[in-house]
Amino acid sequence: MMEPRNVVEHGSRRAIVSAAVIAATLLEIIDTTIVNVALPNIQGNFGVPVDQGAWIVTGYIIANVVVIPITPWLAARFGRRQYFFASIIIFTIASLMCGLAPNFNSLVFWRIIQGLGGGGLISTSQAILRDTFTLKEQGQAQGIFAMGVIVGPALGPVLGGWITDNLTWRWAFFINLPVGIIAATLIWNYLRNPIKPRAMKLDWIGLALLAIGLGAMQYVLDQGQQYDWFDDPNIRLFTALAVVGIGTFIWWTLRSGIPVVDLHVLKLRQVAAGSILGAVLGISLYGSILVLPQYLQNSLGFTATLSGLTILVRAVAVMVFTPITAMLASRGTIDVRLSAAIGFVLLGVSNWILAGVTTPNSQFGTFIICLVISGIGLSQIFVPLSLAVIGGVPDKEVPSTSAFFNLSRQVGGSIATAILVTLLVRGTTTHQTDLAASINLHAQPTAIYLQQNGGEHSASALNSLEGLVEGQALVLSYADTSRWTAIITIALSPLVLLLNKPRLGGHVAVE
Repeated sequence: MMEPRNVVEHGSRRAIVSAAVIAATLLEIIDTTIVNVALPNIQGNFGVPVDQGAWIVTGYIIANVVVIPITPWLAARFGRRQYFFASIIIFTIASLMCGLAPNFNSLVFWRIIQGLGGGGLISTSQAILRDTFTLKEQGQAQGIFAMGVIVGPALGPVLGGWITDNLTWRWAFFINLPVGIIAATLIWNYLRNPIKPRAMKLDWIGLALLAIGLGAMQYVLDQGQQYDWFDDPNIRLFTALAVVGIGTFIWWTLRSGIPVVDLHVLKLRQVAAGSILGAVLGISLYGSILVLPQYLQNSLGFTATLSGLTILVRAVAVMVFTPITAMLASRGTIDVRLSAAIGFVLLGVSNWILAGVTTPNSQFGTFIICLVISGIGLSQIFVPLSLAVIGGVPDKEVPSTSAFFNLSRQVGGSIATAILVTLLVRGTTTHQTDLAASINLHAQPTAIYLQQNGGEHSASALNSLEGLVEGQALVLSYADTSRWTAIITIALSPLVLLLNKPRLGGHVAVE
């Protein structure tokens, strides 16, 4: 086996590689949230119902989570530079074809292809930046990566909102083209391989089991609420496929001589604990991105653009405080485990505050404090957590560790989406029942409201009262989702105690 070579970069070459890598990372992350904002327009344009239109998102994410775990194998087999370049090209071409899609089925097909390309960008990006900087500069490297992973989901709704309000949904895909072309060009010309590509057999059985297990799991998480979970035979079928597929994959892979995914890395406490914490981060990061825009637009009447700008407040806080955290972490001034713990607590506190200000009459300024606290919390988590997880494992395990860490964040986001949407739908029904039961048509407040809207025998007045109850129930349910996110985040924060202090010093020995 060939000896790995040092690919640490300096000066302008490092700046170019870093810029290209973060541009590719932003491509994948921003596009997901842009499409979420534009989804209602896409559904209306093709005349498809909500459950069918959801495949625009579901197909992409399924392809994404299947590819992420096998990125270390693909990078070793074809070369990191070649694989990363190919991923950008696939993503960019698929974006073009999505924008040109003549019908719904074509759009879903190209979204799946786009997901296959996008899955290769995230974990590979983190491994590239890790090897491009020295160990002393890992805080800076992970800070750069954090800008894409944390700021990206916040920028997506802003761009998506502006595109939705001013252009057609097709521009949600066309906007990727110039960035993809520039990033691919720079990667091909400036990125170096830590090791040459080498011939490696592929465990086709393991790959098939992985695709079936993760794909079925993602389908259940995305479509469960839509079909009332286990009351639906298809959800029961795909749940069984997920359990059998993932279980058999683990059994097979641990015995395979050529595993497509190295599960042995999970024996390292850093990786196991970091993967769980990555899932918690995904719950807080993607959960709020899902719920908050719906509340802002559906209950408060914000435009898509204003909704995106509200979430951007958090991104600004992340951008301001992340460099500070990265500098302190790199110098060893603060224990990264303590920083991550503080960050998770701040995230929980911000969600609890958000629940308190979730009312039918809130304004833009109402959310600034909780979003700034959330941004500070995220800035305290991602860089320290990445340093503790990736900096605490042997160099040869970095690609696999990065893949598991990023997969766990993606799966955590999917779990958060499934749980929060279920809580939202069922909580709204419960609150609506409770509120309706408490209304007495002869009580003075109710009588005054009906009198002001045409009298208690007026159909329009009664319909207006019913709408008021429904709207209040929805707002109460939005608040509940924020509280549950806060509870989960704070409850799992002590897991940072399982992490070891990372190595800081010397140079990176690449894989």
